Amino acid sequence: MKFIDETEIHVTAGNGGDGMTSYRRARNRPKLGPDGGNGGNGGDVTLIARKGMNTLSSLRYRQMYKAEHGGKGASNDKTGRCGQQRIVYVPCGTVVVDRESGDLMGELIEDGSRLMVAKGGKRGYGNTHFTSATNRCPHFSTQGQKGENRTLKLTLKLLADVGLAGFPNAGKSTLLSCMSAARPKIADYPFTTLVPNLGVVDTGGFDGTSFVMADVPGLIEGAAEGRGLGHDFLKHLERTRVILYVLDAFSFEGLTPEDAYEKLKHELSGYRPELAKRKSLILLTKLDLNQEEPDSLKRLEEAREYFRSRGLEVMEVSSVTGAGLSDLKHKLVAILDEEIALEAAEDDAVSPFSSETESGVLPS
Repeated sequence: MKFIDETEIHVTAGNGGDGMTSYRRARNRPKLGPDGGNGGNGGDVTLIARKGMNTLSSLRYRQMYKAEHGGKGASNDKTGRCGQQRIVYVPCGTVVVDRESGDLMGELIEDGSRLMVAKGGKRGYGNTHFTSATNRCPHFSTQGQKGENRTLKLTLKLLADVGLAGFPNAGKSTLLSCMSAARPKIADYPFTTLVPNLGVVDTGGFDGTSFVMADVPGLIEGAAEGRGLGHDFLKHLERTRVILYVLDAFSFEGLTPEDAYEKLKHELSGYRPELAKRKSLILLTKLDLNQEEPDSLKRLEEAREYFRSRGLEVMEVSSVTGAGLSDLKHKLVAILDEEIALEAAEDDAVSPFSSETESGVLPS
């Protein structure tokens, strides 16, 4: 299935049903009072995040979604049925924006999270609703209100624990294929990856520890300003806990790992400053190439020293031979555990509730 991470849909909620103007009648008793019932409320349109959906493609080819209208009121005080709501399933990580106003309506992050995007119209009231001590026989009813309708822009931002950032042909897809069951396209030319790929990395432990890794298509200089498909690719790194900088240890294009890292960091900072500050790990790939050449070994040692002198953690792997892959998995698990613990601590720190409030005692 083609990967689609942006699309637009039009949603229309149901109209409220009209109220009824009616009067009770019986033989020889024409004035028994009003009995017009209320209409039913119109149905809402609601988006629900569903785990397992990885693309917006199902919405790309069906873009009109309508909820059911409310039923009209009837005589004998019968209320019209409420319109059935319309459910639209989207992948976890979907951002919803009103296209006309540009306002952010919400984000659907967790499986099962819901967002009402179009409110159904309110019911109209029958003449029975308006009876009072001073108006015992109203001769009017009200119409149901129109349901909301709007055009939505949906954008999918992948949810992953580890995001791979690197230039084209740095070995990201090969790394993902070796560490997970994902099978991205791999070839010996740049830009073989045109869409993001997700893979679940199993550490092989008895506790079933695993994490999700995202292979983002290769970046180029100027990606933060929109060159190439810069913004389309960079947005998928926004929700990753850890950024793994994948650097070719022996690039044939003369780009040293040090230069590649600085350029990548610049692009991430230009797109979102907080991205460049996110927890990261340096990974030197393709160690099986040119290891015996003195110049290559010297450049590799210079790269190691460069990163270590700046307090950056460096790991080295060869996806071809498998060297270093097991250590990389366990290192990433350790980093993710630390990040999750920090997030939990921050949540506790900003929480307005203490242990006392949880027990039902409010602070004075």
